[in-house]
Amino acid sequence: MQIQKLSITAFRPIILACFLVCISLLHYLTPLHLPYLHDIFQRLYYLPIILAALWFGLRGGLICSILVSIAYAPHLLFQWGGHLTLEMEKYLEIMLYNIVGGVTGLLSQRERERTVELQKTARGLEESYQKLQNQSERIIIIEEQLRRAEKLSTLGEMAAVLAHEIRNPLGSIRGTAEILKDDYKPGDPKQEFIDIQIKETERLNRVVEDFLHMARPQPADMQLCPIQEELETIVALLSNDARGRQISLVLKPASAPVIISADGEKLRQAFLNIIINSLQATPPGGSVTITTTPYEAGSCEICFRDSGPGIDAETMDRIFEPFFTTKPDGTGLGLAITKKIIESHGGTMQVESEVGHGTIVNVILPMQNASDGGLR
Repeated sequence: MQIQKLSITAFRPIILACFLVCISLLHYLTPLHLPYLHDIFQRLYYLPIILAALWFGLRGGLICSILVSIAYAPHLLFQWGGHLTLEMEKYLEIMLYNIVGGVTGLLSQRERERTVELQKTARGLEESYQKLQNQSERIIIIEEQLRRAEKLSTLGEMAAVLAHEIRNPLGSIRGTAEILKDDYKPGDPKQEFIDIQIKETERLNRVVEDFLHMARPQPADMQLCPIQEELETIVALLSNDARGRQISLVLKPASAPVIISADGEKLRQAFLNIIINSLQATPPGGSVTITTTPYEAGSCEICFRDSGPGIDAETMDRIFEPFFTTKPDGTGLGLAITKKIIESHGGTMQVESEVGHGTIVNVILPMQNASDGGLR
């Protein structure tokens, strides 16, 4: 589009020159006994003058009007004999050429300058709108973080009470159930009920444990941590589970060593949660792929991609809410804990999904230079 505009602009002087030459030839080649044609031809000179003024502003209009005057003057002086009293209006026409060229060029130039100013104003308004939109999005994110922090604060206050009021009775219930279990032979219906009781106490205890991890920030043991090695360890642990589900679990090699400052145990917990969720969401014959990409900006991206059924928009809006789950035996705290761990390491966690096209979890973490310290 820009090249086409430049090519049209380059042809404009040629167009003006053609007009000027053609009109002048009509003047010089038309017999003098046809004055009405000469009156028409001398009016045609306004066409290139006005075009030049519109295209090139004040300078273009004046230059074109001067060239028209120079082209028209010999015809007036030599062919018409230069009778000043008889052809005064023709001399005034030359003056009018220059007045029209100057005035039209000045108006065109001012209009062009005004257009440029309006375009600058429009760009400024667009930039201001974009800044306001970015600030609005930031405010929404901050408000969401504040709401989450308020939830966590409330959970923290409840955690100590729940730990004392639930875990101790759970231990007593489980111990009593295990003692009663010994009184019944295998296959007895009552023993089956006791097994259910033990499993439910274990599940409830797991909920309390997850709740405590969510509500109470644990002290971090930050060390230099090679991401690829951590992922290899987790993949090795889950490889049997993946084979049992008939799912291909693939860890692709990183293009360069990726080392971050992290609490290895917590980071493993976060990655483990993500991969287990991916395996549980992927049907038999599907795949879960993990890739690590280091960036020059000093960060790395760990991408977990599964070929599951995807997540609908309504569920996507709530996946990080504590206690929200779509699994019958889930606690709804896994992803919330995972996100909290990632953010405590200065990173971000994003989930992209489309129904029928699988889910992608992107974790971005700041990298650590190997020269900053050794592995401990």
